[in-house]
Amino acid sequence: MMDDERFMTDSDGRIYRRYDDIKTKPIQRLNYDSREINRFIKKQEPVIIENLGLVDSATKWDLEYLHENIGNEEKSVYVSKTHKFMYYNASRCAVYPDFIPPNEQHNMTMTEFIRKYRTWKPGEHRIYFQQILTDTVGSCIYNDFRNFKWSWLNSKKERFNWGDLTSNLLLIGQPGNVTPVHYDEQQNFFAQVHGYKRVLLFDPKFFQCLYPYPFHHPCDRQSQVDFENPDYERFPLAKHLAGYEGVVGPGDVLYIPMCWWHYIESTMDSQITTSINFWYKHQSMTLSDLRFPLKWQQKLTVSRNIEKMLGEALGDPSEVGPFLNALVNGRYTDQPVDISEFSI
Repeated sequence: MMDDERFMTDSDGRIYRRYDDIKTKPIQRLNYDSREINRFIKKQEPVIIENLGLVDSATKWDLEYLHENIGNEEKSVYVSKTHKFMYYNASRCAVYPDFIPPNEQHNMTMTEFIRKYRTWKPGEHRIYFQQILTDTVGSCIYNDFRNFKWSWLNSKKERFNWGDLTSNLLLIGQPGNVTPVHYDEQQNFFAQVHGYKRVLLFDPKFFQCLYPYPFHHPCDRQSQVDFENPDYERFPLAKHLAGYEGVVGPGDVLYIPMCWWHYIESTMDSQITTSINFWYKHQSMTLSDLRFPLKWQQKLTVSRNIEKMLGEALGDPSEVGPFLNALVNGRYTDQPVDISEFSI
């Protein structure tokens, strides 16, 4: 691994993929009792929170404990021919009949998942356990879940006027698994339980540099830019990409603001990696709440709503692209992109 030019080793011995073309700064790390944490969340900027103990009751969730307590019901496991696990919406595949799903969702018991994990050999399909935490995961797991530091989470929800918690996702993956760059329309506290994950985050203003798939595409909210093999001829603005980088380990909690692009990679030196997401709705806004000029989170939301509305108005989502091309080509395409804003 050390001789593989595709990978690099940082000063802490963490091994992950090398992306020399992407300019990054370190994500700010703060102790749990720092008053600065609220400033970052208010400004909707990422921050890694240390020593919080948010999910301490889950530190015993190794494979043996999960095998004994999660029950033998089938859970959600994604299977990929490669190390990449890109999300896609299967209900939209009909709009793009030539679309080939990048991975498959399987249902398997924890016993089967553990067996596949322990017997996996290079070249075989990779697996990624992704299960929403509810009372169906077994009484012991659910009791551990109830003992998370909910008072801290609720205090942030109330302070920043967020909406309801929408879901908690338990993620268990192999070293080297990658979730390609994408964004979510919710606020997210990402808690690391076991192992290490390298994260890259990009301000929503890099929308143009990351070329998201169309709204009606199965890979909506995912970037078309492949960090491992970027096509700068097709996606020239990707050369201006700049973001923040960090590694989260056991006990760390990463705040991922709504609409911030994020790439997540289980480091190669880890064994199994376990993480838990806490997704919250952003506060609802009315027209009277808007402040101009729009921030990039709002611009991104507006662009999605325009695509959605056009798909409904035209009666066929496949007509949205030609309609927008007819609207823009020759009228606005001669206006150069202002690359001065692509900085951090």
